[in-house]
Amino acid sequence: MKHKHLSSGIQKKYLKSTFILLFFALLLSMIGVWSYMHHTLKNNIIEKYKFADEKMGILLDNLYTKSKEVTAEAILNETIQKSLNAEELTDNEKNAVGKYFSYLDLDSIQDYCYMDNKGNVYTRSYSYVNAFDIKNTVFQKKLGTEYAKTVWFIAKDTVFNGKENFLFITRYVHSLDYPSEPGIIILKMKPSFWNHIITMASEKTDSDIITGIMDQNGNIYALNQENTALPDNVRKTLINACKKSSDTGIILNGETVTGGYLSAYYQKDCSFSIFTYVPNNVVTSQTTQILIVLVLIYLIIVVLALLLSILFSNRFTRPIQEITTYMTGFDGGDYTHMPELHTNTELDQIGHSYNEMLGNIEQLVNEIKLQEKELRTSELNMLISQINPHFLYNTLETIRGQALIDDNEEIAKMVEALSAFFRYSISRKGNLVTLRDELANIENYMLIQRYRFNNRFSMEVLIDEEDEEAFDFLIPRLIIQPVVENAIFHGLEEKLEGGKVTIDIIVTDKNLILMISDNGKGMDADTLKELNARIQSNNVELDDREERNQRNTGIALPNIHKRIQLLFGEEYGVNVYSTAGQGTDVEITIPANYKTDREKDHEERIAEN
Repeated sequence: MKHKHLSSGIQKKYLKSTFILLFFALLLSMIGVWSYMHHTLKNNIIEKYKFADEKMGILLDNLYTKSKEVTAEAILNETIQKSLNAEELTDNEKNAVGKYFSYLDLDSIQDYCYMDNKGNVYTRSYSYVNAFDIKNTVFQKKLGTEYAKTVWFIAKDTVFNGKENFLFITRYVHSLDYPSEPGIIILKMKPSFWNHIITMASEKTDSDIITGIMDQNGNIYALNQENTALPDNVRKTLINACKKSSDTGIILNGETVTGGYLSAYYQKDCSFSIFTYVPNNVVTSQTTQILIVLVLIYLIIVVLALLLSILFSNRFTRPIQEITTYMTGFDGGDYTHMPELHTNTELDQIGHSYNEMLGNIEQLVNEIKLQEKELRTSELNMLISQINPHFLYNTLETIRGQALIDDNEEIAKMVEALSAFFRYSISRKGNLVTLRDELANIENYMLIQRYRFNNRFSMEVLIDEEDEEAFDFLIPRLIIQPVVENAIFHGLEEKLEGGKVTIDIIVTDKNLILMISDNGKGMDADTLKELNARIQSNNVELDDREERNQRNTGIALPNIHKRIQLLFGEEYGVNVYSTAGQGTDVEITIPANYKTDREKDHEERIAEN
């Protein structure tokens, strides 16, 4: 046999499919990993700075509480209460008032003053403040009608001769004994008061992250970064959040804003909020590094996977190429056997079956040489033609395997059914099979037809429970499938939906009756009469292969009828019943529980012993 190198189409398809699957698998995997890491990093960063905001917020809470306690204690001081109730204080008492405020337990106080209800002002010895400086400024306006509340606000220092805006802590001082006009406590805080809060967060923050303190009107009084402007959309978001807030706590939890993410803590009592703005680049800079690493890793995986795929595909397809070379090179005259493959796979069986088939062909060729030339030539051509079906269903199994690899179960099922149908149809395992095997072949055939005709047809097998032993009865091979095929192509093919084939299995005392019915177009009385006459005619040449290949010649039913009569006698065979527009019934009658001569002899020997 002459050999030639063949390019493996299976290898190319395998490598192509592997590359496509690998590409999409890795792409989806990379997208998934990157998305997860991006989401995780973003949440971690947001949680980190949310925690920092909470920490600074708690510090702000504590400072406000401290200022509230300090001013409340001042109200309870005996000398201060006396300044509200007495007409005039002695010099010692006045010094006591000033001395009291100089020792207030509150950090970052730059200046202070106390004005009683009679307009007397008590302050540092080096500061000069009069009642007019207080009454005609914003201080009393800021306090408003707040009876017993410590009020924080930012204002220009018009009391202590300052020129810039400072944080002031103020509170009315009311007499505990008599209803009278209140006094006012004014504490001017150092700029370091805010810096102490901001420094807590800015020490551990990224250089691009902005942390600051803002009032509910959008005025910013402290930032961790100098000469940095807060985007307008961030400022507006903070203002709206403050206005909507009804309590102290986190008001923004990693809120997505244009250009980044925003967290904020609002202290309702003092009306200040602490915020952290995380720009997008802080998150993307880290995820970009991860993406680069992932791309490098996946590129290495792709290269390794492709190299391994080529290696394994070569090992897998080399035997297939060898089988293909021998099969395609077979010309009907050279019976050189294929060398054993030794792959420890199903390919070994394919090669063995091919060699066995060649041996059978060679043997049959030698036998038919003794017969007349016409018969010898016909039989030889038949055997040679079997090479293609054998090669076809082995190839179908390979295609099915590839379909399963590609996760295409629908194609795999159809190929499996087609392969099983061919195996059953060309099997050389005798003329008699069980009813169960015949019905299994019909199921494979109907599965293929349902795929072809988009489920326009269905099939149902009917049998009584007491007759289920009939599944093990022996019947001639391929006597039902041609009838079902005729029902589809002559009765149901024109039906767009609802086509149905019914196989009714009936067991009597002596006979097994198979009634194959369809709900197709049926036939008129003349056509039916002509068909039954042809069935009963003796002018039928039996050839299973011709019957299977020529479904439209009208010989299928006569062939089946003749085969049954030759096997079982003239009382058995095929009858057809039909009504135009209603469908057709094909009745097949054979002996029930038929046994071969070998089986009968075996049973007789057992009975004798």
